[in-house]
Amino acid sequence: MTEVFEMVPASAKAMWFFAILCALLIGLTGLFGYLGWSVRHSSFEVSSDALRLRGDLWGRTVPLAALELDRARRVDLSREPEYRPRRRTMGTGLPGYAGGWFRLANGEKALVYLTDRSRAVYLPTGAGYALLLSPADPDGLLEALRRRQRGR
Repeated sequence: MTEVFEMVPASAKAMWFFAILCALLIGLTGLFGYLGWSVRHSSFEVSSDALRLRGDLWGRTVPLAALELDRARRVDLSREPEYRPRRRTMGTGLPGYAGGWFRLANGEKALVYLTDRSRAVYLPTGAGYALLLSPADPDGLLEALRRRQRGR
């Protein structure tokens, strides 16, 4: 005959620990899911008064007046290494995707949305940072920004 002696039940602290851990894991799963989705669905919207960066956690609206479009240009980072993102200060870095705040090789602070390093757009601002973007149509983005800024 077998005798069974049960253990004294754990305190509620152990259950709270597991509940908090599960909530944290669910939150991280949601965050990573959102980041994965936004990597494929980021966009750049040009309106009459602003450039809106849509995507992941670093999106923002930049007034057209803050862009220094006379210095803006298309860049190929394999030929112009000074514009390469060098050090991530707050952002997402994945193979084939860089998003968020970085320091460029030339030391400049930049908000980066970069997937294609061969046809990026460099947009300096008067706010102490630059934008480094990978639009599907780099020349079209630059033309739209210049057209909107001239029309103001």
